[in-house]
Amino acid sequence: MKSKNKPIVEEKSSEKVAKFLEKNALHKKDFAEMIGVTLSYVYNLIDNTIPFSTRSTTLERIATVMEIDPEGFEEYKIPQEPHVIDEFVEYLKDEMRQKKMSVINFLKSFPRKKRLEIVDILRGSLPIPIDYKELTMIAQVLELDKDELYSMWERRMKQVLETNGMNIYSNAALVNAMFDCAKRFIHLQ
Repeated sequence: MKSKNKPIVEEKSSEKVAKFLEKNALHKKDFAEMIGVTLSYVYNLIDNTIPFSTRSTTLERIATVMEIDPEGFEEYKIPQEPHVIDEFVEYLKDEMRQKKMSVINFLKSFPRKKRLEIVDILRGSLPIPIDYKELTMIAQVLELDKDELYSMWERRMKQVLETNGMNIYSNAALVNAMFDCAKRFIHLQ
């Protein structure tokens, strides 16, 4: 008597990537730029010409773009380095989900040279930038209003000041003056 239960066959990592690229009509060149590798490397990964990457950074970038957990790749080993769980990154991800925006569409909204940095922010290896113009670019893609953007930037700046040794409470007058000046500069007051 034949068993109705078929064995679970794990899909090879290279096949997962190839199917993802095809399903999303994502060109290999765009994918290579998003994950920080060369085009020939992507072709070799998909064609099994070289072993699939075991480098955690590369696998995390691939997983971020594919919107899956890196543990979905058998080659992935949990890295020893901690990941930043940044409330701002989580906020961006929530905004993307609310707007039903895929990571690919989000990334394609940025200049090619910026995409890898955005992937690294989304995967938790880089914090949200403190540069207001950089944040403005992200906010425009997500259609965030000026007040939301400013609030995010101010919280991020306070975080940077505290992390670098400033007691923002004992320096409240200075911090408040600084942020009042910033608000006037960007025309929020």
